[in-house]
Amino acid sequence: MRQIILDTETTGLRVEDGNRILEIAAVEMIDRKLSAPDRHLHRYINPGRDSEEGALNVHGLTTEFLADKPKFADIVDDFLTFVDGAELIIHNAPFDVGYLNMELERVGRGKITDYVSGIIDTLREAKDMFPGKRNSLDALCDRFEIDRSGRTLHGALIDCELLSEVYLAMTRGQDSLLIDFHVDAAGNGASAADLSRRAARKPLKVLQASAEEAAAHESYLAELDKAVKGDCLWRQYEPRPENAA
Repeated sequence: MRQIILDTETTGLRVEDGNRILEIAAVEMIDRKLSAPDRHLHRYINPGRDSEEGALNVHGLTTEFLADKPKFADIVDDFLTFVDGAELIIHNAPFDVGYLNMELERVGRGKITDYVSGIIDTLREAKDMFPGKRNSLDALCDRFEIDRSGRTLHGALIDCELLSEVYLAMTRGQDSLLIDFHVDAAGNGASAADLSRRAARKPLKVLQASAEEAAAHESYLAELDKAVKGDCLWRQYEPRPENAA
């Protein structure tokens, strides 16, 4: 299975305000194993505008640094070829997907879902797994004891690398043969968080009633049957003797 851990940096928080993508990174993972660095994609992009102050403080990519970088239209073919047919893994996917769709639509290339097999939002999965907890990428790194000491500013590539470790930690139970299938017998789907929790559960112990407990149960049913004049429903579901017709 080919999956792509993806992250973007942008000039601001709101795509509705005309903000643009200025960095994009995509890290390839096949069958839950990260590919060599030469199989990753990382591009800086000239967004054609300045970053908002808050965003600049987060990623540190100045207008001067980005001035000689390619436009999104110049890298779109490489990007779409790289992600084609893969499943994307994104932390807070609606944010990045909103920006990707905007950039793709600007160059007449449709939406990101036209090119990929699916999208996993690790923020949503984390909220399912750890309700009421902080579930930022930093918080998840701390929770899973993933070293992020080399991360001083947000960068798309390092965030992808950290997210790949977080995702593998969150879903390590999926290595079990018990959950190879993501659809249960009733045809119901299950999230990665659900699968991970199920895999962590120990098998249920089945305790048989002792002779004394069985006798007490039989006595209780006899009294109940007498009280309702033979209409006790429990009696209707008792196993029939093997020699019964």
